[in-house]
Amino acid sequence: MCQAAPELLSRSQPYTPTVAVVTSPPGRVRHGPVMMASIIAVSLVLAACDTTPALRPFTTDGCSWFPDRSPIGKADWSHCCVCHDVAYWRGGTQQERLAADAALKQCVKASTNGDALSELMYGGVRAGGVPYTSTSFRWGYGWPYDRGYDELAWNQKEQADALLKEYLDHNPGLQCPGTVR
Repeated sequence: MCQAAPELLSRSQPYTPTVAVVTSPPGRVRHGPVMMASIIAVSLVLAACDTTPALRPFTTDGCSWFPDRSPIGKADWSHCCVCHDVAYWRGGTQQERLAADAALKQCVKASTNGDALSELMYGGVRAGGVPYTSTSFRWGYGWPYDRGYDELAWNQKEQADALLKEYLDHNPGLQCPGTVR
């Protein structure tokens, strides 16, 4: 029921409410409730879309700023570094980084038959491979900067597996434990 001001009730004719129509100045568009609801709906749909950043294809620089093999003798540990790069490119949790660094240490030790070089390399990757630097060999270097130690979501794991499979298909000689073929 519509309530009117007392002075309107004293009139002999019944009160009829009116609707004011607001017009926009020429050349200006006025958005109605339907248009605003549409804009809000589209905004919500876009906000719910997957905003996972794209993982760049796998690249490796071997042992980064460290020699890939012995300048004298036959010791070659470059495959250890490439496998380590796979883990660093992919990124993930602190525990995954620790496991990747331990695997590098073990691989270099087996390739050189000694502890000295593997300990030196292990110390280097522990100190220099943190995800909070802008180096090309930081933890999670395949992702945009500042990913940190976030666990990969299922769709990010699928993305990484597909890109790694593509790389391994073109580089069949690379044999890294735990990689997707």
